[in-house]
Amino acid sequence: MFTIAEHRDETPTTRTIIFKEKLAAVPGQFVMVWVPGVDEFPMSASYTSKDFGITYQVIGDGTKALAAKDVGERIGIRGPYGKGFAIHGKRLLMVAGGAGMAPLAPFIEESVDHKVIVDLVLGAKTKDELLFEGRAERAGAKVHVSTDDGSKGLKGLATESVASVLRNEKFDCIYACGPEKMIVGLLEIAEKHGTPMQASLERIMKCGIGICDSCALDGRHVCRDGPVFSELELRSFEELGRTKLDTSGRKVRI
Repeated sequence: MFTIAEHRDETPTTRTIIFKEKLAAVPGQFVMVWVPGVDEFPMSASYTSKDFGITYQVIGDGTKALAAKDVGERIGIRGPYGKGFAIHGKRLLMVAGGAGMAPLAPFIEESVDHKVIVDLVLGAKTKDELLFEGRAERAGAKVHVSTDDGSKGLKGLATESVASVLRNEKFDCIYACGPEKMIVGLLEIAEKHGTPMQASLERIMKCGIGICDSCALDGRHVCRDGPVFSELELRSFEELGRTKLDTSGRKVRI
């Protein structure tokens, strides 16, 4: 069991928990969070160096129960699990859609610590939902903001901002986390510019260790084989951006 040391709002729908205990996770890995009596669910590690923490959207019964936990209370943590991001090159472009910024934030900090130049395209529905913009700037990243409603930065999708950035700049690798439709769009852009890519995928996970099959994707398991996949792996997924398994195991359209 881990003890909550700090529990704070990041946006109107997103909160962060910092734990008293440390955990040796790398950016991109996830943990299984158990709220006793309620549910267990996966969560990306959003703090992986000095502190260990998670950042989550309040969108279901489990995360609503998690949001009600106070400093000093304890919750279960299993993990870390899965593959994280790997630094490839000296100039990186990171692309975060909404809460997809959670696993990228510590990767930005790690990359800058390794003397890597980082640009970040940060997308959200509104300016109030931009996650960790200041944190990325403090780490040293050049931040390009896009919002769906145009309340800050470019009005439009993160992929449009990426296309604009790549017209004038060249990068060694693109890293992404966000909606699958965004990742599919980024694969097309990455291919056009001949830029390698890694992306973290989100699927329903129940066990976190490749047994329950809930996160199956074209015969692979996002929990065990990912959640970070290489460009070659991403291009091999016929289901990417098209279908996924719901909580009952039925294949549904995305």
